[in-house]
Formats: sequence, structure tokens, C-alpha cells
Amino acid sequence: MSKFIVVVFRGETEAYKGTHAVKELDAEGSITLYGMAVVAKDAKGNVSTKQAADVGPLGTAVGSVVGGLIGMVGGPVGSFAGAAGGAFIGSFSDLFNYGMGEDFLSKVSAELVPGKAALIAEIGEDWTTPLDTRMETLGGTVLRTWRADFEDDQIEKEIAAERAELEELRAEYAQARQEAKAKLNAKIDQAKANLKKAEDRAKAKLDALHQETQAKIAALEKQFTGARQDVRERINNRIAALRADYEKRAAKLKQARQLTKEALAA
Repeated sequence: MSKFIVVVFRGETEAYKGTHAVKELDAEGSITLYGMAVVAKDAKGNVSTKQAADVGPLGTAVGSVVGGLIGMVGGPVGSFAGAAGGAFIGSFSDLFNYGMGEDFLSKVSAELVPGKAALIAEIGEDWTTPLDTRMETLGGTVLRTWRADFEDDQIEKEIAAERAELEELRAEYAQARQEAKAKLNAKIDQAKANLKKAEDRAKAKLDALHQETQAKIAALEKQFTGARQDVRERINNRIAALRADYEKRAAKLKQARQLTKEALAA
């Protein structure tokens, strides 16, 4: 699993120095950098992107997180009270899908006060000391949270619910009077459409997962080529963990798609 880090600095100059330090840590194999961006908060409390994450599979997660954080940390420190409201969840679903809970977001908001800047990145690391030491030297405060892709589980649950709905409607149709069957047919058609939409979402997620995993493995293999011998074992372990995580997640999504196809074909 990877982590998201938010490193808060006194200003943009220090934040850019932080990006160089993170790249150096990546070059030496102490961490693996997947994506990175820089944001800053002005005197009025407005947060803007100063350095965007790279376009492509490696930068997608960081880009989504930056977009959500800009909306979140622009408000007062106490703005997370009652964050379970439906509007909040809907507006910042990416943050929750990636595992960023209220506690972490509140810490970021408390640290990123007007005038400060932050480096936001997705990394792989075996221990925290190398990054912490380098960032502290530059005056940075490091905040971490594990990346957790809850969308996989949401898709699986959505498909299970839609399948159950379709099965219930079919069972009701089999027992219904003739005059009720037309309405039930319409409901069955809608249930099928909902199930197909959920299956399409699972396919899109599976494709994105494959592309992101391949891009991360390529980055790790490139890092391995230039790494010292004592670092190569750690990089190999990151590759193995990444592949294992992919297989687990992909199997779940493939199973959900297969069950969907069987339900639609019945």
C-alpha cells in the first residue's frame, strides 16, 4: 500500500525545496515517489495549485486529492464539524474514497494557515525517518495517511444490491397477476439498466487500476536499475506488495463483473 503525505512549509520557497528533497529521496531509493503537487494558501485563505501533479496514471490520485483538499482547507479549522452530511460526502467523495478521514483533514486545515504552502504526494516508503528528517531540516511538518481505495468495496456492494433487486422483481413477476406484469416489466428493465451501469463502473475501475499498477511497477523498475545493492531488496518488496494488492483488488472487481453478467443473462 502507498501513502499520501501533506508536508506544510512556511511558504512556497520552502515547499519547492521540499519537492527537490523528495525527488532526491526517490533517486536514492529511500522512498518511491508516484505523484506530487504544491499548493499555497494566501492571506485571504484562498488555496491554489502552484505545481500540478503530472498528467497520467501516476498523477491521477494526487490530482484528485489536491482538488478535494483545495475545497476543504480553504475554510476555517472547525469546518469539519458535522462532516458526515450528505452534501459534504458528495462534494469530496474522492478524499473519502482514498481513505482521507475527518481527523486527517482537520490536521491539514489546522497546519495550512494563510501564508503557508504544502507539498502533496503519493509515496511508497518502508520507514518514516528518511522523509521526516529531510522535511524537518527544511522546516516542514509531515502529515501522513494510508491510501485506502474504498471505491472497490462500494462498487461490489452496489452490484450486490442491484442484483438482489433484480432477483426480487423477477420473483414477483413470476407470481404477479397479468395486469401488474407491465409495471413490473418496466421495473425489471430499470433494474437491468442500473446493474449494467454498475458493471460499467466496475470495468472502468478495473482498467484504471491496471494502468496505474503498470505505471507504478515501471517507476519502481526504473528506480531499481539505478539503486544501490542494499536498496534493491526494499524496492523488490514494494513491487511484490504492489502486485499482490493488484491481484486482490482485480479479483474482487472481476468477480463482481462476472456476477453481473450472469444476472443480466438469466
